[in-house]
Amino acid sequence: MTPADTMTITEEQRGSDLVLQPIGDVDLSRSPQMRARLAAALAKKPGRIMVDLSKVPYMDSSGVATLVEALQHCRKAGCGLVLTSLHPRVRSIFEIAKLTQVFEIVDQTD
Repeated sequence: MTPADTMTITEEQRGSDLVLQPIGDVDLSRSPQMRARLAAALAKKPGRIMVDLSKVPYMDSSGVATLVEALQHCRKAGCGLVLTSLHPRVRSIFEIAKLTQVFEIVDQTD
């Protein structure tokens, strides 16, 4: 993995919720890292995983697929998955794909 293929993902515990914040584009080269972090977060058995996308200006179909997969795993585990603070460009992808009806999407992590 080259430095351009890596991304920073911060993690913060808020009560029973775990907030993940990826920073940078979520594309084919970076979605495996996001998938691994989401799986690790789910293994901690939080009440909810909140994914703060405010610092993700671009997401391709592999990033969307990663979040859909995470949602399926969360539902099986009885954990909520919430997407927050979507950048307008990313939100439009979810709207076009009608995923705003599938995911819980809120404006802020509060």
